[in-house]
Amino acid sequence: MSAWLLLVALAVGWLSLSPAGASVRSVRASVDQIPNLVLWAWERPTDLRGLEPGVGVAFLAQTITLGRGTFRVEPRRNPLYVSPDTPLIAVTRVETRPERTTALDRDSRTALAEILAKSASGPRVVALQIDFDATSSERAWYRQLLIETRRVMDPDLPLSMTALASWCAGDPWLNRLPIDEAVPMLFRMGPTNDPYAAIGISPQSADPGCRSAVGTSLDEPLPLRADARRVYVFSDTPWNPTAIAAARRLVK
Repeated sequence: MSAWLLLVALAVGWLSLSPAGASVRSVRASVDQIPNLVLWAWERPTDLRGLEPGVGVAFLAQTITLGRGTFRVEPRRNPLYVSPDTPLIAVTRVETRPERTTALDRDSRTALAEILAKSASGPRVVALQIDFDATSSERAWYRQLLIETRRVMDPDLPLSMTALASWCAGDPWLNRLPIDEAVPMLFRMGPTNDPYAAIGISPQSADPGCRSAVGTSLDEPLPLRADARRVYVFSDTPWNPTAIAAARRLVK
């Protein structure tokens, strides 16, 4: 099987762009096209050739940093090697600097949504995922960004978002977001792991919008039962056959 090298090429720099008109999308995608097991491939050289059917790769396509009414796009810098038949999910990490961040105006927000949509336009990309640990004061702005992204992106692609575990345990702010999937992140929570451990055992312990997927890490595993959920797995070390085998056991 021949290998396929993915290099994400996106514009870099502080952007202030005019919106390109796009009609509201009436067709919604299905998350069924996303595999049941997805490996997160973050910012390092990564070789994931030869994955079995039913395993996908969610690769960091770009990091966007918000500034004073502007934003900066940093594309992926490291190569990702995957087989030609591996489904891909394009992930954008959004970061803010509270002391230097102000809300984007409508035109800049639309420009950012279009950049998000473009990141998922590559071959065999089956979904777009946004990774943003929004604070309470950033939620209204984030909701508008999700609405605009859903409007301009390919209607055949699902829109996924990562979610802090606390968002999936009685916090109603996820309700009515224009997303197809919320992935509760059950790692990197420090001593707050225990209150949310039940989400790993049973999807019924999470709010309804967080029951179709779950995220975990090989170096910080909570007890986890897939129970028909899609499982996203992060590895703090480069992916290798041993780590991939450990990830596969999580969905069995």
